[in-house]
Amino acid sequence: MVLRGARQVGKTTAVIDFGSTFTQFIHLNLERIEHRKLFATERPIAELVEAIFFQERKNSELISETLLFIDEIQAEQNAFPVLRYLYEEFPELKVIAAGSLLETLFDVERSFPVGRVEYMQMHPVNFSEFLGAIGETAAQEALQNIPVPSFAHDELLRLFNTYAIIGGMPEVVAIYAESRDLTKVSKLYASLIQGYMEDVEKYAKNDTQRQVIRHVINASFLEAGTRIKFQGFGRSNYRSREMGEAFRALEQAMVLRLMYPVTGTTLPLIADKRRSPKLQVLDTGMFNHVSGVQQEMVLLGDLYPVHQGRLIEHLVIQEFLSAQINPLFSPHFWVREKANSDAEVDLVIPYGADLVPIEIKAGKTGKLRSLHQFMDIAPHSLAVRVHGGKFKIEHVETIAGKPFRLMNVPHYVAASLPEYINYFAESN
Repeated sequence: MVLRGARQVGKTTAVIDFGSTFTQFIHLNLERIEHRKLFATERPIAELVEAIFFQERKNSELISETLLFIDEIQAEQNAFPVLRYLYEEFPELKVIAAGSLLETLFDVERSFPVGRVEYMQMHPVNFSEFLGAIGETAAQEALQNIPVPSFAHDELLRLFNTYAIIGGMPEVVAIYAESRDLTKVSKLYASLIQGYMEDVEKYAKNDTQRQVIRHVINASFLEAGTRIKFQGFGRSNYRSREMGEAFRALEQAMVLRLMYPVTGTTLPLIADKRRSPKLQVLDTGMFNHVSGVQQEMVLLGDLYPVHQGRLIEHLVIQEFLSAQINPLFSPHFWVREKANSDAEVDLVIPYGADLVPIEIKAGKTGKLRSLHQFMDIAPHSLAVRVHGGKFKIEHVETIAGKPFRLMNVPHYVAASLPEYINYFAESN
């Protein structure tokens, strides 16, 4: 298995923790010379496995009870192809590979193994995981219910507001869990962003590419949650082509994501890449830090005025993405762009052959004009509003008079939206 994810989302820590459940655990870090040399020399796979067990002083007779972790795999180009052959010749050996992806983005000649390799994506900590980390087990258990019991709503909303301020980067969450002091985590955001900058400094092909990607990283945390254009992004003079290359590189590194719109209401999902995408960055806490709004959020105690609700939409989508482990998964929103009749629905989720529209509102109320326009042409009658209120199912009509069912769910259940939609569809 290849575990993908942005740097510092906890890939190595998670695998090491998982490794403790095996009789034997071998951790190779290919940034270390002695480990990289194992793969640098071409040799038969059987000899490679024997060399690994010998060098790490492990019992090769326990190979079926061993987890081999190849960390920072991008540091040695010959290591990627080995993954497939390890499966073919030693299927009893469990293997996980991981690494910081920025190092490999600019080397197009490196090939990834095709076939007998599973890919899985790792995200920042979501709200449920955050509750577990800070010891709020009762709230975490209540969150697992579909729907969440109404008596737990106020407490979950309060905790979600705290989570929204600090985000889900594991190191930040760990320090907050220990200190419960928001002031102690502010320096970590700058350190995390600087880490991405340093990767660019080391691995960009030339000065121009280095400068463009550095600019995109800085500007993206200010423009998150909005629809963007490549040309002149972040008030720059960079051309569309330069920006496009930088965005694609950082998207592959999972520092950010471009959400493209669809115009249909049924499957298949066909993204319209001629239209402006919406920008989603890795973590809302980093977005808050760069925007300088964390102190405002603490003082207000209310997320809804911040960024005119842009923060809530970004965080709800981050929560939804946290449950998607397939690295090929892409979220989409819906648009209809016509003269005097533009409409935009924040998110669409497949259910059967249909697309269920998800409208994200900052408060407990709000107009649903775009959602109504979607439902007028949709071949089904299910729609969802994610808001600051409690769970509720309503029977409503569009402005044009078409009846449909509207499920209202609180922001903090966004990671479970597919499960809620299934519950909704099966309910009367």
